[in-house]
Amino acid sequence: MNSLHDMGGMHGFGPIEPEHDEPVFHAAWEARFFGLAQSCTAPEWANEENWRYTAECMPPALYLSTSYYERWYYVVTLQLVDSGMVTMDELSAGHAETGLPRRDDAMRPEDVWPAIRGADAGIRELEQPPRFSAGNQVRTCNLNSQGHTRLPRYARGKVGVIKAHRGANALPESNAKGLGENPEHVYSVELLASELWGSQAASKDKVYLDLWESYLEPI
Repeated sequence: MNSLHDMGGMHGFGPIEPEHDEPVFHAAWEARFFGLAQSCTAPEWANEENWRYTAECMPPALYLSTSYYERWYYVVTLQLVDSGMVTMDELSAGHAETGLPRRDDAMRPEDVWPAIRGADAGIRELEQPPRFSAGNQVRTCNLNSQGHTRLPRYARGKVGVIKAHRGANALPESNAKGLGENPEHVYSVELLASELWGSQAASKDKVYLDLWESYLEPI
């Protein structure tokens, strides 16, 4: 493939090498941890944006040397430690410290699948109408966020076309830092590959990104 692997939208990490007939999980512990991460008792302040932001704050050398589910483990354990729900000693020992009251708030096995299926999709209602509509030409902002953002680096300052309104959703920058959802309208934006990567890109290729309203400027 000609596509470049990216971290946060940055180039330079080599070509993507697809794995033929790649399994869902490469090891039994990955499947087990996927289930644990989905059903464990999370801190009240934890959300999807905070999850992603925690992973992005990993030291770069550690991030690049760990596998996908090793990063999941890093995020879950760090959130549990930061919230005071577990200690580093308990993680090292593999069991709760002696003398502590026994918790009884774990999710029951029969409740796991309904919880996953019924998870909050993030759609929110806004009184103000969307600023853009299908067919509008827009330019993405040239953001240099010090925190979390869902605007990839390769797509900043680029011209595209609104293809659809996706409703409203929590603003990632705000929700990741525990500052509230502050929802905004979200749009599917079509960007030509040549606009993103120059004349060497395939002339008919396009990229579609779901972008928040504050990421976009009218043209």
